[in-house]
Amino acid sequence: MPAGGRPTVRSRRLGTALRQYRQSAKLDQPQAAEIIASSQARISRIESGHATPRVIEVRLLLDAYGVRDAEVRFKLEDLAKHSKNRGWWLEHAEHLRPEYVDHIALEDDATYIREWQPVMVPGLLQTRAYAETVVADGPHYLEPERVAELVKVRLARQAKIEEGGASYTAILWEAALTHPLVSPAIHREQLAAILEVGKRKNVTVQVLPFSAGILAGYSSAFYSFSFDDEPTVEAVAMDNLRGTSVLEGAEDLAAYANAFDLLRSSALAPEGSAKLIRGILRSLKEDAS
Repeated sequence: MPAGGRPTVRSRRLGTALRQYRQSAKLDQPQAAEIIASSQARISRIESGHATPRVIEVRLLLDAYGVRDAEVRFKLEDLAKHSKNRGWWLEHAEHLRPEYVDHIALEDDATYIREWQPVMVPGLLQTRAYAETVVADGPHYLEPERVAELVKVRLARQAKIEEGGASYTAILWEAALTHPLVSPAIHREQLAAILEVGKRKNVTVQVLPFSAGILAGYSSAFYSFSFDDEPTVEAVAMDNLRGTSVLEGAEDLAAYANAFDLLRSSALAPEGSAKLIRGILRSLKEDAS
């Protein structure tokens, strides 16, 4: 069983894939159970992510389902091998909501991360000072010790893109840059940091300008994740007052993939976005002098 008695992101992804391949092969759960000499209840738990199959069971099921693609098989076997692995973030689990743990696990596994942020600077781009301010001044009172832990986790998440472990694209509404939620000094430092991170080969930063009009209200902030060589959206996460919601249904994924494509096509190109940010930063420095 996945650690903690609840499905992990990896066990859930594995279970969903196995269910889809079983259904494509026109087999029911009792037939799948016979393949691995187990029970229908165990197949149900595997497909819901509440139980993790052994690698040999994954191989037997994929053989029976007619899945021959070597890359697909390797990916699913790898999920079976590592679904119980403890991520670095679990050291901070007592300070994190379970849904946030899922978000970080998705992020850690992802090969492509895309983010739309209409209000604040994305967490993967935040400086320490910016993160400390927005975490401490959030809608719920947090003890200083918990603020420090949450900031530590937020900054640790950034290693994923700093090390080139994923291709990351962030789209920010212009208001997030011109109407800061933090002090002028922290905001200036943050804009400079965005420009610096935007120079990385695996990072793309685009700004949706005010001229895009109502499009900025098209969707609240969201993140999408892909786990293969192709940027097909396989999970979407959204923050809310109670934590993070993760969507994995095909229709939801298609809707958010289309939403991001629309926002990206309406946003300034990376070069134009950097030019706009430099102009905002320059005017802020002039105001401060």
